[in-house]
Amino acid sequence: MKNRSGRAILACVLGIGVIAPAHASPSSGESNDALLSTMQQELQRAQANLGKLDPAPYFLSYSVHDQSMAVALGSQGSLVTSTRVRRRSADVTMRIGAPALDNAHEMHRGSAISSGTLPLEDDRDAIAHELWRLTYEEYRKASGAYLKVKTDTQVNAQEEDTSPDFSTEKASSHADYRELAVAPAQAALEKIVRQYSSYFRKYPDIYSSAAIITAERTRLHFVSTEGNHVVTPEASVRLVIQADTRATDGMELMRVETFQAESLEHLPAEAEITARVEKMASDLRALRDAPVAEPFDGPALLSGRAAAVFFHEVLGHRLEGHRQRGEQEGQTFTKKVNQQVLPEFLSVIDDPTQRTLNGTDLGGWYEYDDEGIPASRVEVIKDGILKNFLMSRMPIKDFGNSNGHGRAQVGLVATGRQGNLIVASSRTVKDLELRGKLIEEIKKQGKPYGLYFEDIQGGFTLTQRSMPQSFQVLPVLVWRVYADGRPDELVRGVDMVGTPLAALNRILLTGEKTDVFNGVCGAESGSVPVSAAAPAMLFSEIEVQKRAHSLNRPPILPSPTGTPSGQAGKGGQAQ
Repeated sequence: MKNRSGRAILACVLGIGVIAPAHASPSSGESNDALLSTMQQELQRAQANLGKLDPAPYFLSYSVHDQSMAVALGSQGSLVTSTRVRRRSADVTMRIGAPALDNAHEMHRGSAISSGTLPLEDDRDAIAHELWRLTYEEYRKASGAYLKVKTDTQVNAQEEDTSPDFSTEKASSHADYRELAVAPAQAALEKIVRQYSSYFRKYPDIYSSAAIITAERTRLHFVSTEGNHVVTPEASVRLVIQADTRATDGMELMRVETFQAESLEHLPAEAEITARVEKMASDLRALRDAPVAEPFDGPALLSGRAAAVFFHEVLGHRLEGHRQRGEQEGQTFTKKVNQQVLPEFLSVIDDPTQRTLNGTDLGGWYEYDDEGIPASRVEVIKDGILKNFLMSRMPIKDFGNSNGHGRAQVGLVATGRQGNLIVASSRTVKDLELRGKLIEEIKKQGKPYGLYFEDIQGGFTLTQRSMPQSFQVLPVLVWRVYADGRPDELVRGVDMVGTPLAALNRILLTGEKTDVFNGVCGAESGSVPVSAAAPAMLFSEIEVQKRAHSLNRPPILPSPTGTPSGQAGKGGQAQ
């Protein structure tokens, strides 16, 4: 996302649902798809007429997300919100000029897209009318931007990377008309959020809490003047439970648990969800009483989930293709192809075609990206050596084509983005041995303690050269691990910080088990579902800083519900 100064900040958080494959037999198919045929007819008409203008478009595409969503929100055992909506969102993308230089060049990328809402009914005339209106609106915007781009190239110095603005790709034809799973009844969703949100009523020191469930079904239609036509179905169910409290010094404390599946029937059993809720409450009670962490620089052990987020933030964003060109980007790895950027025992792939890992659904799975290009597995780092980038249809020097990673939120221009980022290691120890290895490193460095990062809530990173090339990962459960045998000590108010080139080369070894982080990532092209997977990792050095927080005191009046919660439990020690 971008802050008010216009600088790009890439933010990723936990709790996105997984896009799951649809299951059922094909419907009557493409021949009866009124939406698709209307899109194709209007596209041909626009191409024929706009092609007579000067300047004329050389590329035009229509993308329509036909989405049904049911949402229920509960708190304290009561229903707060319940709604069911359907929407057809349309994006019209246009390129004017030529692939070598067009209206979307550099800072004018937003000129390449206009968005609107189509009628829900298959009324061909009504659909065509809205597509016609959006197309003309987009032509006016794109043609004006193209004139500015041509002027800029005449008065500005030559850019470092003179790659084209748009790649030439083979047209894709894919039509999947499998019926999506039947949407759950609204009453069933309401029952779930009432049930799980009611568990927090017995905890008076949980000041706010909620359970929200979302059931979503989408069918994407994509057509372009290159001959592409893609139809794909998607479905997901997501249950998010959140609880918040506040320490006596005003520090806000939050825990979130997410359960995701392709249908209600595949959600975990009630006993498992209840156990997670109980641990959330126990964690928050312990955090309220925990001491505030001090700035620290020394040995650290990251759980698999924490390591996955670390790699997503510190490495993954800097491997996205569009960050390798442009005068504003820091270009951390642009000129490091075929050079070592990680310890030689680590390799990294991004594979959006992989649906599950170790029995866990992967949120970054998709069949076709948002530019109509088939998803593909990309080996970005092999044995520590940088090999590739995550490419959309924006070429960069020596990488002229997309590899199916052009992704975007509805209404925004696609850029190269992560899908399922997976880290593999050839230098492993049994996970039960990692704590001992951490203590060995603490003693070796003469430190009084090291840190164990058990869980995280997300993070963000900066990639533009006008700002520090830094990252910040936001842990929620951090433990001091003492070298003298004292019990591990939970601390709060700590953020993991650093710079990528230094931090990535502090990894000593990893565990054997790979853990998965599913989240939603925000950047210039909007919020998209992603996954990252990694084993637990031992670092020789990680830096942490104090986290900013408010000074608002906890509520003065006692909670009207619940009973005193007692002392916090122990547990959560590094394994």
